[in-house]
Amino acid sequence: MRPSIVLFGDSITEESFGEGGWGAHLANHYSRSADVVLRGYSGYNTRWASLVADRAFSAIPASAAVAAVTIFFGANDASLPDRASAFQHVPLPEYGDNLRAICALLRARWPAAALILVTPPPVDERGRVRFPRNGDASGLPERTNEAAGRYARACVEVAGQCGLRAIDLWSRMQEFPGWETAFLRDGLHLTPTGNRLLFEEVVFALRDANLSLEALPADLPLCSDIDPDNAVRCFEEE
Repeated sequence: MRPSIVLFGDSITEESFGEGGWGAHLANHYSRSADVVLRGYSGYNTRWASLVADRAFSAIPASAAVAAVTIFFGANDASLPDRASAFQHVPLPEYGDNLRAICALLRARWPAAALILVTPPPVDERGRVRFPRNGDASGLPERTNEAAGRYARACVEVAGQCGLRAIDLWSRMQEFPGWETAFLRDGLHLTPTGNRLLFEEVVFALRDANLSLEALPADLPLCSDIDPDNAVRCFEEE
């Protein structure tokens, strides 16, 4: 059965199938080997995600060959509790508990799937001020990089506790000079370059889970393997 890779997250996941998006890159990368299934919910935090996870995955049978799931939440949880996006804020201890609950649900549903936690990205506070939310005229960012870092560390900690892989996007992006505008278009959401970086990190994590292109068989015979004089034999199931 052709395996699936499920992407579960907030707006950075929802828009990942757009032009130059990390999900679109992933679907292209695995085009003959796996189906990439999108479950992205703009604005969601882990509290809401944990409440709807069962419904979000209801169309994917428990018997489906789900090989991996990325869990990418935290950017909204880390919204400051006294700024314009306070309604999305989730306290740090609850964030960790919610991640553990989501992972437990996914592990129960697809025991063999590789679960990959992705931390929130860093925040460029000047970029957030330039793109205020909901007409906010305070001149203050509704997120800070320092707060995002606390949630990123909590995400990595949960992954370690649960024996899961983690992509520390918050740290990885900040290894590059000029990350604020190279990777983030509005101080939070990803540019094409940021999407490319995340795609590469996900591919590395999938390879570590033995889900590289080399490890996955191509779906149906390659054109070069088809005998034009006996095509029926080539398509017979073994």
